[in-house]
Amino acid sequence: MASVFPWKSKLHLFPSFLEKGVVMNVKTLLVTGLGGFVGCHLRAALPAMTGWKLIPEQAYDLLDPASLDAWLQQCVPEAVIHLAGQTFVPEAFKDPAHTLQVNVLGTLNLLQALKRAGFSGTFLYVSSGDVYGQVGECDLPINEQLLPKPRNPYAVSKVAAELLCLQWSYKECWRIMVARPFNHVGPGQREDFVIPGVARQLARIRKGLQAPRIDIGDVDVTRDFLDVRDVINAYFSLLEHGHNSEIYNVCSGQEQRISTLIEQMATIAGLNVDLHQDQTRLRPSEQRRVMGNSLKLREQTGWTPGISITETLQSVLSDWEPRVERE
Repeated sequence: MASVFPWKSKLHLFPSFLEKGVVMNVKTLLVTGLGGFVGCHLRAALPAMTGWKLIPEQAYDLLDPASLDAWLQQCVPEAVIHLAGQTFVPEAFKDPAHTLQVNVLGTLNLLQALKRAGFSGTFLYVSSGDVYGQVGECDLPINEQLLPKPRNPYAVSKVAAELLCLQWSYKECWRIMVARPFNHVGPGQREDFVIPGVARQLARIRKGLQAPRIDIGDVDVTRDFLDVRDVINAYFSLLEHGHNSEIYNVCSGQEQRISTLIEQMATIAGLNVDLHQDQTRLRPSEQRRVMGNSLKLREQTGWTPGISITETLQSVLSDWEPRVERE
């Protein structure tokens, strides 16, 4: 059975940390949200790295400060990546109060717990490119100077948490940065997202469990997709080289049309399929085009994406074959 993380042994990740003969001090790292999509990939990537030691995760609740204090009793980290939160937009519409509590109050609780523990290191808050909201074509590619215009409770909570973190960066002797990742994709992602959703259907077609038809929403929109491995690489580049009180787009800078990606995935899978627009998958006021600008991240940290969209699609398709078998 194929591994959910078939790339785990690839040492081209984080090359600056793996140079032969380089002696590095090991830094302690605390990561919230290790059970999520990006968190699982980050955990899997760490053994291939040098220079970082992960503080073991224990039971905690962002809305329970005592549980955060107990976690930090193990060790005061030198760096934190705050991934955890309520990230599902439909759930945010369903229960906006809970989304705001987890993403804003939960972030405040974490910051306060770190301060009580004597933290004085680097804190990376992972926000979302969704904060930009509806963007006109004249503003593409999107850079960090564009004013956020959140269109859903999830994005509102992310903007609020960003401002909270930036406010702390002005008053504490910490280095605090905000990352705004755009669409990221890779093995292990839920089928609610377009690329893994299509990959699941292609895997089912190959197994004879579904007619050769892909049910999809609007395929004439474009998105800026980045492999989750490159996303993680960007986060560690920010820990090493990012500037205090700064916001960074994490994106490929490439505009990909959904219909083209589906055709490419079908070709990789060796299938001829028809596309069927499912009205239930259409979103109101859909953003037609998305393309980010990651120049600031590249110039200030030296980060560049290293995984092609073809390799990303192949890894997602490979991931869904065993997942469909388990279904």
